[in-house]
Amino acid sequence: MGVLMSRRQTVERVQKVSLAVSAFKDGLREQPSTRRRAEAGTARQGTLEQEVQEEEEEALAGPSQPEESSASKAAWERLRDGRGVEPEEFERANRFTPPAFIRPKRELHDDEPPDISLEQREQILNDEMCEICEVWTAESLFPCRICHRVYHDGCLRRMGYLQKDSAVEVTETAHTETGWSCYYCDNLNLLLTEEEMYSLMETLRNCKIIPESCLTLDDFLHYKHQVHKQQFERTMPEAQEEQAALQFNALDPDKKGHIEWQDFLSHESIQLLQKIRPQNALLRLLTPKERERARAAFLALDQDNDGFIGEGECRQARHTWFRKHQKEMLSCNVSISHVGPISEGSPASSRNGKSPEKILPATKQEETRSIDWPRFLQENVAYILAARPNSAALHLQPLA
Repeated sequence: MGVLMSRRQTVERVQKVSLAVSAFKDGLREQPSTRRRAEAGTARQGTLEQEVQEEEEEALAGPSQPEESSASKAAWERLRDGRGVEPEEFERANRFTPPAFIRPKRELHDDEPPDISLEQREQILNDEMCEICEVWTAESLFPCRICHRVYHDGCLRRMGYLQKDSAVEVTETAHTETGWSCYYCDNLNLLLTEEEMYSLMETLRNCKIIPESCLTLDDFLHYKHQVHKQQFERTMPEAQEEQAALQFNALDPDKKGHIEWQDFLSHESIQLLQKIRPQNALLRLLTPKERERARAAFLALDQDNDGFIGEGECRQARHTWFRKHQKEMLSCNVSISHVGPISEGSPASSRNGKSPEKILPATKQEETRSIDWPRFLQENVAYILAARPNSAALHLQPLA
């Protein structure tokens, strides 16, 4: 108890000192203007040029500039620590302490191929206690569809991760095959190490990207052009610009004309992982639940059970990971993202916004190329990871 009291007293002292320092600074800030008014009546004090210079300095040191810099600094700190934007309307008195996100570290064996067997199935077990309060109750717990964690809805609300607009959606999908991703798995930016995050922040700073802001199509294309020119020292080709425009449309499924900051950050995080880490390192990021879904998808495509599928079928699977986001699929009893690709003649495929010709047909070269289970995982791992967030956006647009 003595230690707790001493900490409380220390905090109170720091608060008092902070108030005194701020009041002293406010007094100093008001003093120059008062002094100038007193000296204005005497012709001996100062010159006109000095008064003009003082006016300019006072304008530059106005109250708006420190507020903007502090807000920008706080946004960059939240980006560095992997924390999202806090909701404006939030009862802070009943709030739980937010988790301290610890970024992963690369291990020496990360680049070695992992042993993921097709025949050996994995047993999926969720935790029995809530991840936040660490208490088991008879109440319904929301399981994460990616990891083993479970949560109380009340704990999620107190943490600020479950708002009114998302509470109904979580309740409807958490116990279905569609599933719901917890705040750890929903944030792809948490997959980056400190070094990788520093590299991404430097890129955003150099391209004048403001954290926690929405990006229009012009902003997104301008950013892509700058990144390409910095990396390759030449202008981005027209074909890549068209692909970037398609990626923007995939990140804006509601056609609002802009993409949200979290969707943009998730897209940039998964792209950075693709560039920096080898595929074996990405495979080690997959959870047992994701590996089981990949097995189900591969077995559904391997109709003759010879352990091989065609290139067109593999390309088709890249689109199925994201079909969990379609609202019209929520009423189905079986989710495509958990079982495998839908058949070509199913009603769900006809409801898809894309024509079947862009996804299903395979060229003769693709038909002759056979893909086994390890190759299937390597070519789909980035799309499986990109499908983690709950957002309806496609954070990694599959190539047509």
